[in-house]
Amino acid sequence: MDMGWFAFIVLIFASFRFTRLVVDDLIMEWARQPFEKVVTTTDSSGHTEEWREPRGIIGEFLHCHWCVGVWSAFLMIVIYYLIPYGEIALLILAVAGLQSIIYEWSEH
Repeated sequence: MDMGWFAFIVLIFASFRFTRLVVDDLIMEWARQPFEKVVTTTDSSGHTEEWREPRGIIGEFLHCHWCVGVWSAFLMIVIYYLIPYGEIALLILAVAGLQSIIYEWSEH
């Protein structure tokens, strides 16, 4: 199991990006939606607030960065070692992950 530092860093950023994709990104809302319930509250001034809460163990899993992160890391390592040319997909995810970090830093 020989892995250089560059590959290790790529796996870290790829796992980070995939985790954010599953837990936070709008593009994956369709996968989370069946395991969420929408909660709406209205205060005395008429202001309505809406948020999503996880339903069941799968919902909890899909909302947990730590949980998804572990499985994401596992998946990235499987791709690295078992999928031909998987390094390309991992590199794309890694670059996107680093880009999202830079974007967050630049917005604050």
